[in-house]
Amino acid sequence: MRPPIERTSVLVIGTGFAGLGMAVKLREAGMHDFVVLEKDDGVGGTWRVNHYPGAQCDIPSHLYSFSFAPNPGWSRTFPLQPELLRYLERVADDHALRPHLRLRAEVIAARWDEATATWEVEARDGRRWQAPIVVTGTGGLSRPQWPRIPGMDTFAGPSWHSAGWNHDAPLAGKRVAVIGTGASAIQVVPAIQPEVARLDVCQRTPAWIVPHTDRAIGPAERALFRAVPAAQQAARAAIYWQHEARAVAFTMYPGLLKRAERLVARFLAASVPDPALRAKLTPTYTLGCKRILISSAFYPAIQRPNVELVTDGIAAIEPRGVRTSDGVLREADAIVYCTGFAAAEHIAPFAITGRDGVTLDRAWQDGAEAYLGTTVAGFPNLFVLVGPNTGLGHSSMVFMIESQVAYVMDALRQMRAHGWRAVDVLPRAQAAFNARLHARLDRTVWNTGGCASWYRTASGKNVTLWPGFTAEYRLRTRRFDPAAYRIDARARAASPAPLPRLARTGS
Repeated sequence: MRPPIERTSVLVIGTGFAGLGMAVKLREAGMHDFVVLEKDDGVGGTWRVNHYPGAQCDIPSHLYSFSFAPNPGWSRTFPLQPELLRYLERVADDHALRPHLRLRAEVIAARWDEATATWEVEARDGRRWQAPIVVTGTGGLSRPQWPRIPGMDTFAGPSWHSAGWNHDAPLAGKRVAVIGTGASAIQVVPAIQPEVARLDVCQRTPAWIVPHTDRAIGPAERALFRAVPAAQQAARAAIYWQHEARAVAFTMYPGLLKRAERLVARFLAASVPDPALRAKLTPTYTLGCKRILISSAFYPAIQRPNVELVTDGIAAIEPRGVRTSDGVLREADAIVYCTGFAAAEHIAPFAITGRDGVTLDRAWQDGAEAYLGTTVAGFPNLFVLVGPNTGLGHSSMVFMIESQVAYVMDALRQMRAHGWRAVDVLPRAQAAFNARLHARLDRTVWNTGGCASWYRTASGKNVTLWPGFTAEYRLRTRRFDPAAYRIDARARAASPAPLPRLARTGS
């Protein structure tokens, strides 16, 4: 027999920063009738899944954290994965979220029922939930991107993606091939280089890398932040505006990045004396077109005697290793795929069916679009956190998430206050918003910098990044704007869970 349906007022999917941030604000507003689904066995999202050696955030810790949950005890200016995971677990505990969690609940489908104005959501194990409101917080970096290389399944040794590190496969004294030189690879390579016998690093496109400014935060500094919370708030504000200023070059005057590029090139020249190796590591596109990487350890590691940077294309994976396009077989005992995530294609994280049987994949077949990156026409009462074009190239995604959460909370307040049954963004409002957004994106470095990046689809459409300041996005999402929506105020045919009664709280 199928398990009974659990009915609730709000269903949140995911327990990374997005899902936990949403859940905290629901509780702060006096709302207790909500459920948070998580496919893994604990909270943390990407910071639970990505536990590869050297995993570290590239945004300073005081900014890459919730404004409502400051952590005066950060040990480093750029937190490592274990500390970030502990922080998110502590947020769940401090805000009493554990009773709302349903772990090991991998969602496979969500379907809108027009008659009852509710969503029915199903997990892989058969459990089902019904709620008027669904908020997805699955994130853009939750689906590993595997390369398409002939013979991948024939390799005789262990192989894995960086987003699912195999800690049971020891690398000490082994020959290892790392495929990719993106954000995860530049952390993995320095971390494993000292222990492996040989390391082949397969690069398709070089990245612009800037020196890391990470440092330990001493006891005196931590004590100051504990004793004087305003001091930490000031530090956070200073970091925020420092990063916010970078949007000027990225989004308004990409020519400024050419000047910065010369400084970054000097760092490369000082770090890599060998001109042949330096040439292989020098990008041919404008700084910022792809994600700028931060590391002071990658260049030294790539020059160690047991490491080789391989720039010949990969022809195939064979049982004994990696065959490159020059015909050489590079034998390996293990292969690590540091090939990122399927972010730009932005297919739905699971089967989502809205009005008239239209799936989200179908709605996004020409590239994902949403209104304010949060609501999608034809999918009533569905709110997407970290949705299309809410990503950043210059600042903290946690700031954007908090902005979206405030927008959703105001939508719920207005729905309750006015007795609205459902809200569905108007197609014309969504189309007008995206037309303006993409006109702005066409002037940014991400669209003009001469590169192919994971920010854009195969057709070249940038569905990932916000083309302006985060402060602008915060202002635009302060209040839910009902004029952009089709409002359904009819009484429900059946009411399995009423809309929540929410108190107004600060964000």
